[in-house]
Amino acid sequence: MAGQRVLLLVGFLLPGVLLSEAAKILTISTVGGSHYLLMDRVSQILQDHGHNVTMLNHKRGPFMPDFKKEEKSYQVISWLAPEDHQREFKKSFDFFLEETLGGRGKFENLLNVLEYLALQCSHFLNRKDIMDSLKNENFDMVIVETFDYCPFLIAEKLGKPFVAILSTSFGSLEFGLPIPLSYVPVFRSLLTDHMDFWGRVKNFLMFFSFCRRQQHMQSTFDNTIKEHFTEGSRPVLSHLLLKAELWFINSDFAFDFARPLLPNTVYVGGLMEKPIKPVPQDLENFIAKFGDSGFVLVTLGSMVNTCQYPEIFKEMNNAFAHLPQGVIWKCQCSHWPKDVHLAANVKIVDWLPQSDLLAHPSIRLFVTHGGQNSIMEAIQHGVPMVGIPLFGDQPENMVRVEAKKFGVSIQLKKLKAETLALKMKQIMEDKRYKSAAVAASVILRSHPLSPTQRLVGWIDHVLQTGGATHLKPYVFQQPWHEQYLLDVFVFLLGLTLGTLWLCGKLLGMAVWWLRGARKVKET
Repeated sequence: MAGQRVLLLVGFLLPGVLLSEAAKILTISTVGGSHYLLMDRVSQILQDHGHNVTMLNHKRGPFMPDFKKEEKSYQVISWLAPEDHQREFKKSFDFFLEETLGGRGKFENLLNVLEYLALQCSHFLNRKDIMDSLKNENFDMVIVETFDYCPFLIAEKLGKPFVAILSTSFGSLEFGLPIPLSYVPVFRSLLTDHMDFWGRVKNFLMFFSFCRRQQHMQSTFDNTIKEHFTEGSRPVLSHLLLKAELWFINSDFAFDFARPLLPNTVYVGGLMEKPIKPVPQDLENFIAKFGDSGFVLVTLGSMVNTCQYPEIFKEMNNAFAHLPQGVIWKCQCSHWPKDVHLAANVKIVDWLPQSDLLAHPSIRLFVTHGGQNSIMEAIQHGVPMVGIPLFGDQPENMVRVEAKKFGVSIQLKKLKAETLALKMKQIMEDKRYKSAAVAASVILRSHPLSPTQRLVGWIDHVLQTGGATHLKPYVFQQPWHEQYLLDVFVFLLGLTLGTLWLCGKLLGMAVWWLRGARKVKET
């Protein structure tokens, strides 16, 4: 078995070894947060495997919180949108967050955020100095992150082949995959792959809503496209998504429901994994205080600071006070609220090594917002979860966690100290959740090729073959009436109706002739 795996690995990676020289690759990250962290990891991996990588990113913005600064071995090109745009963008995003966390989220608020991203994209495309510099570099490939449509337009403007990385939930973007609605849940349906009759009805109807939303989201970039692309060469965003040579998906069969994939679609969930390091000594000392009880890790992602929302913060703090375990809580609070007494078993930190703590033998539970990177890291280390999804793909992610039975979810509007404490104790005391998480970890870790090997191997394959046309089905080039066989249906329907009409006419003529013949006999 081991010999077969070695042969498979050598056969898959050999084309990359045979490349005559390192490729010049441009990675683009425009929104920050966990999206930036994933693109940073991709850039670092490709640089470590011999390619010359340059990352283009936006220095700061509402999606770009502070991260621990690390030395980069790849080149970075950063730029800034005008100050007035950044201020207005931040207001828009803060309003979107406030409304969403307050249970008043509207699709129009998301569209408003996308409109600011489109305007930010226009500001960048107007930067002739950067665009000329990128063109002069003559990159062999561009790798784009898909939360923002701007990277697709940059790649199109450069005229280079590109590869897309989907960092969020699988169904959040439509890029040509088959969607059998009987068992593939539509994004935002909150359904699993096991649907009853009414579930399938809901999924069918929500598919049309999903398609309409995709059109509205893409239309926010219409003015940007008109401004920066000449008439006759203006790209259509839905067509650009299909133009990607490869789609890397930040997920895995251990987490996602099984569904049809295309040859140019590759799972790379687990890319964020790095060699485990000892946790900082102050955290180790805190964990040691609780002995065999262990500790609970709490982090609600990079974009939301719970200290900005005192009601949520107080309920969580009160819930943690009921636990015998220690609690390490990432909460960027420069000043602790004076009216809140920190629970004795809680330690708050501005930053923590999440993966190293998830790998710690004393961890008992992970309280998370349900972000894709966080869930994949928890699965990697076999840690059960309690999810408090906030927005975006997080509710969908927690549906999968609950369906796979390695965690439970609590809606933000129903978050109370008693409920959270009860859920946490339930997960830690019922060993079936831990067993399911460990089983998912085995699935994730037992692939013949690691996520890094899949990423590098497929990138090298596309570079070696000069594109991935051989991996794309012809359906991408077919008009919609051919895709859905409507022309065939209309032809067969017409043929059937024509045949029935002809048979009716012949039958009528036969009846007429028989009647005429009978009258002749009677006379």
